[in-house]
Amino acid sequence: MDTYCGLNEKQTEAVLQTEGPVLILAGAGSGKTRVLTHRVAYLIEEKQVEPWNILAITFTNKAAGEMRERVDQIVGPGSGGVWVSTFHSACVRFLRRFIDRLGYEDNFTIYDGDDQKSMIRDICKRLQLDTKVYKERALMAAISAAKDELIGPEAYERINGGDFKKEKIAQVYIEYQAQLKKSNALDFDDLIMKTVELFQSCPDVLEYYQDRFRYLMVDEYQDTNTAQFHLIRLLAEKYRNLCVVGDDDQSIYKFRGANIGNILGFEKVFPDAVVIRLEQNYRSTQNILNSANEVIRNNRGRKSKTLWTENEKGEPVHFRKFLTGFEEAEYIVGNISRKVGNGTCKYSDCAILYRTNAQSRLFEEKLLMGNIPYKLVGGVNFYARKEIKDLLSYLKTVDNARDDLAVSRIINVPKRGIGATTIGRVQTYAAEQGITFYEALKMAEEIPGLGRGAVKVQPFVTFIQTLRSQVGYLSVSQILKEIIEQTGYVSELEAEGTDEAKGRIENIDELISKAAAYDEVTEHPQLSEFLEEVALVAEIDAVDDEQDRVLLMTLHSAKGLEFPQVYLAGMEDGIFPSYMTIMSDDPDELEEERRLCYVGITRAMKDLTLTCAQQRMIRGETQYNKVSRFVREIPRELVELGKDRAKSQAEPSPARSSYDKLKRDLRAKIFQQPEPFKVNTGQPLDYQAGDRVQHRKFGIGTVKEIVGGGKDYEVTVDFEKVGIKKMFAGFAKLKKV
Repeated sequence: MDTYCGLNEKQTEAVLQTEGPVLILAGAGSGKTRVLTHRVAYLIEEKQVEPWNILAITFTNKAAGEMRERVDQIVGPGSGGVWVSTFHSACVRFLRRFIDRLGYEDNFTIYDGDDQKSMIRDICKRLQLDTKVYKERALMAAISAAKDELIGPEAYERINGGDFKKEKIAQVYIEYQAQLKKSNALDFDDLIMKTVELFQSCPDVLEYYQDRFRYLMVDEYQDTNTAQFHLIRLLAEKYRNLCVVGDDDQSIYKFRGANIGNILGFEKVFPDAVVIRLEQNYRSTQNILNSANEVIRNNRGRKSKTLWTENEKGEPVHFRKFLTGFEEAEYIVGNISRKVGNGTCKYSDCAILYRTNAQSRLFEEKLLMGNIPYKLVGGVNFYARKEIKDLLSYLKTVDNARDDLAVSRIINVPKRGIGATTIGRVQTYAAEQGITFYEALKMAEEIPGLGRGAVKVQPFVTFIQTLRSQVGYLSVSQILKEIIEQTGYVSELEAEGTDEAKGRIENIDELISKAAAYDEVTEHPQLSEFLEEVALVAEIDAVDDEQDRVLLMTLHSAKGLEFPQVYLAGMEDGIFPSYMTIMSDDPDELEEERRLCYVGITRAMKDLTLTCAQQRMIRGETQYNKVSRFVREIPRELVELGKDRAKSQAEPSPARSSYDKLKRDLRAKIFQQPEPFKVNTGQPLDYQAGDRVQHRKFGIGTVKEIVGGGKDYEVTVDFEKVGIKKMFAGFAKLKKV
């Protein structure tokens, strides 16, 4: 038992409670990964459970990799039999073995978002749906939401009968699933849904995996959706040794289908469940934790827990208010630069977090101007870049020629003189004959009206067939190099000679390195397995801890990470929480936003700075927002306010010389607002400064100022929900209340 002496009392209890359903409520930074890995070790070493009878599931490849590494360190030889996997990776392994029971071949392709969008676009064209009305992304989201709830296309159509728009979505859903099956492809949601379908329709397969995995552990349980819940329930129902670990206060992925009810209602599904709370935090100072506790306490839909630590009390939370977003960005970047300059921290210790991706621009500009290295998490995924998608489509075609999308993408890349007309005729012939696009290409000479197009298609088919015959004895990197060499893909880019082309060549070199690394560490390299690994890579897995640079990311991307220095920017009502959330009648929306704030606060280890701007340019308009209610929920004694920069920077500094005065006067003229067009109301106002008024969109507010002149009054109102707005009385149509 010496292995477990470093655990605290509650962690030890969680490790030793191995039988039956267990819910571990693990607060932020409470060492849940440590508990899970020690629990695996305890099962193997003390309970004599065979390693292959244990399945540990988490959400990201990075988390799975860390858990795998720790299990190997603690258990040593013999731990290899333990399955440590993401949901999607585990389901791929289930399906590779048994998907033939559902009418698919085991070398199925996994489609990413771009692949899905292309397929949806083609379906809309066939169904003559206007993509301005039925946008591809909206259709994808509707289909994904249905799959998260295990609602198939026919059931979706049945449920939504009578709703014209949803009936159209049902038509797309039906066609989409049919096309996926024809292409022997699955999307990410299918990986879970088809596994549940497999288990429900094939009791022998389910029992095989129930006997195989007698002990189940699920990390980040608060992020599971309905489909994942059913998957876990099916696997656990025979032996019921299910341990789920999560924190309802960190459930922030509702927009991705996460169902917080899974963790809040765990004890209803498993009435005999043992509940263990991990509340000791090993990450942050007590002041940071106190701030997080006070904010999240305002949520009603939660299980009570209070984070505490034996760490130092630490600095108070810093709060800074600025006049504009530009000044906010300037301060944060300057603050980072000063700290690095005086040796307080490294660039990689610092993270700038914000609510929406659009907020990154100002910070990027300031970091570039300051020559400060940074990484924007959530930019264009490496595997989504054109040259990478092209080469992966070649590999997919070699691996699974039934993938119509992959074949269509590279049939004329690089250009082979195969035009849209030829491709269209081949696609029509394939549809008429009920065969795949690639099978139709192989029969090009038999397609009516193809003519000379058939001659141009033949070399492509021969090339692919040759590569397919070599798969058995060439490594993945060798196949990739062969494709690059034979197609002249890189040669064309070299001939282009631009900086962009050089960058694309560097990306291709990186893909070759990835394939070579896979070949090197894999005992039996397989092309389908490599493509599967690539398809399952998440953006956050690309964060490199070794590089010394500031990280910029949204709060959603920051989940699971920690930094000594955290800057939470844009802390204003209307930004965070968002305007839509504030105006929503659903209290659950605001509670999700508050959980997101809690996640942001608890990323900080040593130092946390919250910032906001008095005015901010949004969609080309200046908005005046109140300080975020989440900031106001932190008790004053926990916050260090510093200088009120919004006031001090709004006042012009005295001119030091006649030249300075000339510059200031010129700047004032440049930024002077032109006389606005005003509406002639013809009526005096029935309200005055200090009165309460109602606006049809912004709700109730107090009139702060009325400025007359011209043909209309300019009214400044401080609204309860959206802050200060300036408007013309004739347009605003305010009513006194």
